[in-house]
Amino acid sequence: MEHVQGRIFRDITLPDVRPAERTALYVALTETLARLHSFDIRTLNLMEYGRGKGYCKRQVITWTKQYERSAHTDIPAMNQLAQWLLDNLPSNDNEESLIHGDFRIDNVIFHPTEARVIAVLDWELSTIGHPMSDLAYFCSPYFWPSEVPLFVRSTDKKFSEITGMPAFEDLLIIYSHCRSISLPIPDWNFHLALSFFKLAGILQGIHARCIIGNASGENASIYGAMVKPIADYGLALVKRGNLTLPDTSKSSGELFLQSAKGQHVLEQVKSFMQQHVYPAQQEVLEYYIKNENSPVRWKKPLVIEKLKEKAKAEGLWNMFLPAFSGLTQTDYAFIAEETGKVFFGPEIFNCQAPDTGNMEVLHMYGTDEQKRQWLEPLLAGQIQSCFCMTEPDVASSDATNMECSIQRDGDSFVINGKKWWSSGAGNSTCKVAIVMGKTTNSSSSRYKQHSMIIVPMDSKGVEIVRALKVFGYEDTPHGGHFEVHFNDVRVPVSNLILGEGRGFEIAQGRLGPGRIHHCMRTIGAAESALQLMCARAAQRKTFGKRLYQHEVVAHWIAESRIAIEQARLLTLRAAKAIDTVGSARARKEIAMIKVVAPRMACAVADRAIQVFGGAGVSQDFPLAFMYAAVRTLRIADGPDEVHLSAIAKMELLEQSKRFAAKM
Repeated sequence: MEHVQGRIFRDITLPDVRPAERTALYVALTETLARLHSFDIRTLNLMEYGRGKGYCKRQVITWTKQYERSAHTDIPAMNQLAQWLLDNLPSNDNEESLIHGDFRIDNVIFHPTEARVIAVLDWELSTIGHPMSDLAYFCSPYFWPSEVPLFVRSTDKKFSEITGMPAFEDLLIIYSHCRSISLPIPDWNFHLALSFFKLAGILQGIHARCIIGNASGENASIYGAMVKPIADYGLALVKRGNLTLPDTSKSSGELFLQSAKGQHVLEQVKSFMQQHVYPAQQEVLEYYIKNENSPVRWKKPLVIEKLKEKAKAEGLWNMFLPAFSGLTQTDYAFIAEETGKVFFGPEIFNCQAPDTGNMEVLHMYGTDEQKRQWLEPLLAGQIQSCFCMTEPDVASSDATNMECSIQRDGDSFVINGKKWWSSGAGNSTCKVAIVMGKTTNSSSSRYKQHSMIIVPMDSKGVEIVRALKVFGYEDTPHGGHFEVHFNDVRVPVSNLILGEGRGFEIAQGRLGPGRIHHCMRTIGAAESALQLMCARAAQRKTFGKRLYQHEVVAHWIAESRIAIEQARLLTLRAAKAIDTVGSARARKEIAMIKVVAPRMACAVADRAIQVFGGAGVSQDFPLAFMYAAVRTLRIADGPDEVHLSAIAKMELLEQSKRFAAKM
């Protein structure tokens, strides 16, 4: 047991949050319930916590007795429903899990700023029992009879019609994926009817106590009138047959299903890309070629600005941030792949790095004032940003080598140091940097000596030294990669993010989802390279045969398809892991994709270049630029070797636990 600081929502309709956050909160709640039901009760020594087997039968008997003891009048529907439940017990009534018994949104504590459950409250009804009864009780608001008021709520709409409330089917899919079970759920009508029978029994008990003067709460007296319509509804549920539920057993190996909203947004993005983004590629390319040596190259072409406004108007904006989009990491992973097929695609939807990572940092860790001053204009697309972490004078694969200092001086922090590969610093709209450096900290841990701070780019002492080239490319479409010096730069103490010594903590929170985005965009780029390779192989001839008719080229195509599919599955698995267990516990999966995806994309781009011959390394085709861009990802956010070492360390630790368990 421990005290936690967070948010409790008393109204299950969440009237005071944005629709996107409403979605994210209910998704997080569903994932928490799935994790609760996935606990190994034997490992936790909870086998004696409840009677377990036969839970549903005991519940019917218990609540029948409860109702009969407190009944103030005869309600035939309650008697009929009780009998139906006894006659139709689930065939698997021996299933055992830790269940909460009263799981709903007002019985959990959410993180102060994130859509993440940090504590579950009110365990009085918890026991060992059938998890589907817990799930059905949690989902009961979706089936609530219209003639009965839904306890605490601030709207007359049906629960499922509230803007931003996820579809019941989506929650079932999320739950089933978290627990690795198939849909439809057996005996779902039974579990749902049992939930309403239980609710009717609870309400009858409250009413009975009200009659004798023992009930508390101003609404206690009205609960008696709710018993009959709830019992009638429960009986109607069982009489109308099984509800139509999503079926994941017929998914043909579709391991990572999106929510209904995720699928809808993906189709919107695909349509937008086809209608507007792909046709604009030539115009954008000509702009950057024309202005290659002009200062204008750091400004966006007009067509990009117009497309951004159009995407924003259509609601295809900030899709990377669950609290604003209502999408899971798995949902957004598919979208990131689609936008990654065009080099300027992510920016059209305000989903470009490094702004996405910086916005996540400010959203998760920023103060209200930091959010107002910097996050809001970033989310609106009014400004852009850069992230300053890597340094030229030290081996940055070990981030603890950092020399940049952030020192307290009265009401200010003074920043001194050199940074390079500060992506996005060349954008004409880059107005702010998030800088990581060392602060004076008494902690002996080398991972608690660094902090992150907000530095406006127009601060005195900020010097943009030069644009760094990648294989000769300045990468102007993405704002370039710059060397930036900070010479006695002074900013207010209030610009510090989260607190002194919290830099690595922030970095890990920032880089987890960001690596999913990077890798899926990289997979999108690899798909484009493969498409170009296939088109070239079908059009060109050598020695009297089409290129694809040469076995070596055919094998390159096959190997590329295999590698892309492997990388995609691994990345989606990492996205699912973040959705279900969080970034910290998905470290190995994230590290693996950071190695696999860039290596795969480099290999695919290299094969495509080989098929194109000399044209492949020219400016007439995007392959050389694509190769340069994806090759940097084998170094950015940590080189392959660092991730491989981390993967090996985690694997050895896991294997050692298995060895110990067998001994």
